[in-house]
Amino acid sequence: MAPNQTGKPKLLWFDLTHDRSTKELASQFEQTCNCVLAKNPLLPNGVQADMICIHFDRPDTQGLRRLLDIKRTVPAIPISMFTVQHSEELAVWAMRSSVWEYMVLPLTAAERKRYLTAVVQLCELRRQAGGHGSTSQIDHAPTLPDSIRLTSGHQKHQALNHIMLYIDQHFRDSIDQRDLAKRCGMTTFRFSRVFKETNGLGFTDYVLNKRMSFAKELLDNSQMPITSIGYEAGFKDPSYFARAFKQYANCTPSEYRLAYLMRCASPAPLPSDEEALESLVHSLEG
Repeated sequence: MAPNQTGKPKLLWFDLTHDRSTKELASQFEQTCNCVLAKNPLLPNGVQADMICIHFDRPDTQGLRRLLDIKRTVPAIPISMFTVQHSEELAVWAMRSSVWEYMVLPLTAAERKRYLTAVVQLCELRRQAGGHGSTSQIDHAPTLPDSIRLTSGHQKHQALNHIMLYIDQHFRDSIDQRDLAKRCGMTTFRFSRVFKETNGLGFTDYVLNKRMSFAKELLDNSQMPITSIGYEAGFKDPSYFARAFKQYANCTPSEYRLAYLMRCASPAPLPSDEEALESLVHSLEG
């Protein structure tokens, strides 16, 4: 069960993901470590490794029990847990299960560098001690997150940052709030509450406002038929688009377009003498 005595640290990877993406993740460490992908879920007899890396996308009961089984089988080999889905409860569970490192994906370059530095140091200590070095001597604690210096409002906003970008790019498509909640590692209820606290609007109203603003731009700047504008803005039912627009803008799409055209056709009012004088003085001073 001893680790390799020479060469790069050996990382034995277990793929417990649903999409079998561990090979891609392990490739990020190959320059510094010797990465070996376990060919089956059973731990090989006489395994030699400096670190066992277990990769999850969405940890389930079976996968977490597998981690505990591996730890009981080879207690002398430290375990790193990599997971896409993250929660406070999962992190606490990993800590209580004596997982050596808990890594939330995707990794930043700084986090990957910190992890690799710690693994190399751990490998050297274990080799010096014949495979029984104390892992507690390695300072592998993650750097303090910037979020602890931010207000709670900023923290909530950061948690939704990538989701807001996704919504801004796909608001005209059908967006499932439950899917977005999963991407944030939240329940649908918590996601809905945090979203409203952060944006001042509920998720449905926020998406509706985005669609309405887009429809108004098309009404102002195109000659597209109103039915086509509704489809472009993400409404599959023209009658629903008309009703929603009237509730949003206090007029129908046709009335809004006509009012805009009339405003554009009206000559701009001439400035008053006082305004003209102020403008002249300002230009002279400039």
